[in-house]
Amino acid sequence: MTTNPATPGSPRLRLAVAVLGGFFVLQGLGWIIVPRRAAAGLGMPLLTGIGRSTQVGDFAAFFLVAGFTMLAGSRPGRAHWLRFPAALIGGAAITRTLAWLLHGADFAALFITIELATGLLLWRAAGHLDAPA
Repeated sequence: MTTNPATPGSPRLRLAVAVLGGFFVLQGLGWIIVPRRAAAGLGMPLLTGIGRSTQVGDFAAFFLVAGFTMLAGSRPGRAHWLRFPAALIGGAAITRTLAWLLHGADFAALFITIELATGLLLWRAAGHLDAPA
C-alpha cells in the first residue's frame, strides 16, 4: 500500500485545518440554531424582518461552506480545495478594512487579524499538504 508523501509537519497542519473547519461548521450551525448568540459573538445585534433573513442565511452559508470546504480540503489529495475558504476569509478581512476606510465602520483589528491569519494558513496548507516531500 502506498501513501501520498507529504511535507514535514503536514499531519499537524492537516489537523489544524480540520479543527478550524470544525469550528467554522459549528459557527454556521450556531447561526441556524441560536442566531442571537452567534450575532452577539460577532459584535452585532440580531436584526429583524428581511434583515434577519439575510443576516442568518448569509452568515450560516458563509461559515458552513467555508467549514465543510476546510474539512474536505484537509483530506489527503484534496488540499487544493483550501484555496476557496482562504480567499473567502481573506476577502472578508479586505472588505472589513474597506468598510472602515469608506463607510465609517469601526476598525475591527481583532477580526481582521484572525481572518488574515486564517486565510494565510489555509493558502499555505493548500500549497503544502499534498506536495511531495
